[in-house]
Amino acid sequence: MGYAHAMDPASPRDASVLAIDRPHSNLLFYYALSSLVLGPAFFIALIPRFFRYETLHYHFDDEGVSARWGILFRKEIHLTYARIQDIHLRSNFVERWLRLARVEIQTASGSAKAELTVEGLLEYEAVRDFLYSKMRGIASGGARAAPAETARPDAASSEGADLAGTLGEIAAELRAIRAAVERRSQSEPRDA
Repeated sequence: MGYAHAMDPASPRDASVLAIDRPHSNLLFYYALSSLVLGPAFFIALIPRFFRYETLHYHFDDEGVSARWGILFRKEIHLTYARIQDIHLRSNFVERWLRLARVEIQTASGSAKAELTVEGLLEYEAVRDFLYSKMRGIASGGARAAPAETARPDAASSEGADLAGTLGEIAAELRAIRAAVERRSQSEPRDA
């Protein structure tokens, strides 16, 4: 856990998520164990993972979530809560043994893989719940935020009436066109 961000959290659980800055040290141990699978090439796989772990930082705020890592090639991803489409928790046997999981965040980018993966967290369920609440716009206290249509019912109902009127006019025009085509086809002589 790193520093707490300057914002007024809605609940203590949200405050714990907002305070996440770095992955847990179990992630480095997981990287080492997964690198052992390569046998003699252990260090070839471990070195980039070590630098990823050392430079990996997360940031949760009012606008969205971001992650950055890298030494030679720096990568930073920032997703606003409005762009988030789906959230998945993934963990294999070793990650579960280490009490870790990955929070995979998907957007409507058209890609099947996650846009951002938050890994190395012990509080993965709290992060998932926090992201869902921000994604859906749930206000503190568990009530949904009022949509714009309920804030101005007169505007919504007048828009609906306008739409219904326009659709009625379109239907009348289509009926008139159909009748004209049928009259024309009946009046034309048929070739034998």
